[in-house]
Amino acid sequence: VRPVREAVAAGARLVVLPELCTSGYVFESSEEARSCAEPADGPSLQSWSEEAARADAVVVGGFSELGTDGRLYNSAAVVDGAGVVGVYRKIHLWDREQLFFEPGRECAPVVETRVGRVGVAVCYDLNFPEVARSLALAEADIVTVPTNWPRSPRPDGERPMEVALAMATAHLNHVFLAACDRHGEERGTQWTGGSVICDEWGWILAGPPPNYGPGLILAECDLERAREKAWNERNHVVRDRRPDLYRLGEPAPIA
Repeated sequence: VRPVREAVAAGARLVVLPELCTSGYVFESSEEARSCAEPADGPSLQSWSEEAARADAVVVGGFSELGTDGRLYNSAAVVDGAGVVGVYRKIHLWDREQLFFEPGRECAPVVETRVGRVGVAVCYDLNFPEVARSLALAEADIVTVPTNWPRSPRPDGERPMEVALAMATAHLNHVFLAACDRHGEERGTQWTGGSVICDEWGWILAGPPPNYGPGLILAECDLERAREKAWNERNHVVRDRRPDLYRLGEPAPIA
């Protein structure tokens, strides 16, 4: 609750929280994962709604969802002052997540909110360009990404690859993007701390936090700018596509 309260007090009207922020990520057993889960109308999301109501804000955050079918899902909720607006269940599960969670079976959504058209993806989803592109085609103004990016080696002076991925995703789809990443260590897993906000050209407006540590990052985003998809007077993000020539899932012919 505290991060939402601090963000709203600082003027944020769209707040993004990390993946599985209500439960932690590194589970030792299925029993532990289940003990941390809650339904979409549970206390965590209710508390987000109460904080959002203080300033007519919208919150997107990750939680361990106990579905009505009794299964666990790595989910992200969109919440405003009136309650839960939408829930997305992560469709691409990373590594040991597959031991505890069921993959979602519905497309990543675009949710109409009071701040704009909010697209939702979770962490590893961003590695599949089809997800962000489908959100852009569904007219998302901003792609929100609750995430836990495990820290990986990188050359001295280089930014994390995940930050570069966020920038490229925003650029290629001409959408704003806000990724909230975990920092520090959890049961031996080091997190990247790569939270960023990118504009519709892919440039970083805010983040990562100093030394990739804790912190609140804020940026002013004119989300309606993402609705203009022209690169220039002749080229267009959407109209230039040639889906009839893309062999998705098929081997390319050998010339």
